[in-house]
Amino acid sequence: MIQFNRFVLNNGLRVLVHEDHSTPMAVVNVMYDVGSRDEDENKTGFAHLFEHLMFGGSINIPDYDEPLQKAGGENNAYTTNDITNFYCQLPAENIETAFWLESDRMLSLAFSEKSLEVQRKVVCEEFKEHYINKPYGDMWHKMRALAYTKHPYRWMTIGKELSHVENANITDVKNFFFKHYRPINAIIVVAGKVNTENIKVLVEKWFGDIPMGEKYNRNLPQEPKQQKATILDVTADVPLDAFMKTWHMPGRLDKEYYITELIAEILGGGASSRLYQSLIKEKQMFSSLDCHHFGTVEPGLLAIEGKLVKGIKMKDAEDAVQEEIEKIKTTFISDIELQKIKNKTESVIAFEDMSVMNRANSLALYELLGDANLMNTELEKYHAITIDDIKNYSQQLFDENNSNTLHYYSKN
Repeated sequence: MIQFNRFVLNNGLRVLVHEDHSTPMAVVNVMYDVGSRDEDENKTGFAHLFEHLMFGGSINIPDYDEPLQKAGGENNAYTTNDITNFYCQLPAENIETAFWLESDRMLSLAFSEKSLEVQRKVVCEEFKEHYINKPYGDMWHKMRALAYTKHPYRWMTIGKELSHVENANITDVKNFFFKHYRPINAIIVVAGKVNTENIKVLVEKWFGDIPMGEKYNRNLPQEPKQQKATILDVTADVPLDAFMKTWHMPGRLDKEYYITELIAEILGGGASSRLYQSLIKEKQMFSSLDCHHFGTVEPGLLAIEGKLVKGIKMKDAEDAVQEEIEKIKTTFISDIELQKIKNKTESVIAFEDMSVMNRANSLALYELLGDANLMNTELEKYHAITIDDIKNYSQQLFDENNSNTLHYYSKN
């Protein structure tokens, strides 16, 4: 059971405190309720660009990293389709340094052409290195565009096109910041060797007078139910043929989300999974094969993707994947297999919760989803899933009309 205290400042900033006196460290996790789904489709990649800009100096602090390092701390950040998250860890006695740094960049970044130019270059290089010049780097770009027609999940966090970040100007950047990076759209979790009453004082001191900002109310275009399978064939300069197939799946808080997660584990969760045992180990058709999803807040995609062994025909590989899907749709899995998957899920959750950094991150995410206490109760949702649930929902999930297929052929 993860214990925490929760309070809200007058400016709308939500604060959660998780005391753990078994560590000498403290973590400050700041999660902003903004991701790439909140971008204008003609100005994508901004949430990720901001992850970089947030380290480029704020009004009173020209360099974020130096004072944190002097206080014995380390930090990082990440952006997804749904959120932007910043976190730092430092000795608990120096925690005020983290509040000083985080509050100043929430108050306002130092919007300079120089900082924008530097970070824009960094992001553009990342785009080129990982998504344009890297073998298979554009597969997910192509898949998202294939699978989504309306919802902003149809572009990657890095952005839909390189030109969008290249053309980002200071006005666009300022508008995006003051729309989304406000106390009313933020959650702070403080965890580790801390005291809730002290944290209340410090949070009020450093964040209390930052202007609230306007509450951002999402009104995103919803993806209509897919009525017909889509297929895309691509030829690229890659060493091996690759195969990817996706199916639309429910959002993060649906019962069927948890069923889908167990289905993904049965099919592709490591070396004991069905796809690995059958298509890599026994039939030797794929050199790698995976079944996964992104855990998106809104309805997302379940994916099976892999690289074919040289000489294996795409149709044969695809048929072999389909055979495994038909098995899960038409036959009941055993009690033992379901229990094994549930045990694995429980151990993954328990392992993640061992780190105070992960606990802070999870509390922020569950608070963003609407209930921080989900962290303590979510495991029950997995335990409640039955053999019938797996079979029945597989038939709905793996409906061929709900599928999108990418055949990625090697030129060689």
